Amino acid sequence: MEFIVNLLVSAGVLVLLAYMMPQIEVKSFKTALWVAFLIGILNATIGLLIRFPLNLVTLFFLEFLVRLIVTAVIIKLVDKMVDNFKVHGFWPALIVAIALAAAGTLVDSAMNDDDRERIEQEY
Repeated sequence: MEFIVNLLVSAGVLVLLAYMMPQIEVKSFKTALWVAFLIGILNATIGLLIRFPLNLVTLFFLEFLVRLIVTAVIIKLVDKMVDNFKVHGFWPALIVAIALAAAGTLVDSAMNDDDRERIEQEY
């Protein structure tokens, strides 16, 4: 359930950013869902393989920054893969990565708060 909520929120963030920024083009919400899914899958596979050696080099001190940069690179990769999604430049991709990270953090926080409240009500 959390994956679906996270996917819908990420797609909504992509559509909102496309509306606000002329450097980002998303044709439809369906495209945004597909892009959010691809970003998630590629981040979990290729992103992990790229982040690990970079984090070793930085001794895990810059883990958040490495994660953002790798996510921005993956967004540019998805830009090349999906015809109806365009990000013109690396800086807009970095802004999308920051927005997706913030939205994901908020969703995770809200889901954890709901779980915590449900557990407290049971006991």
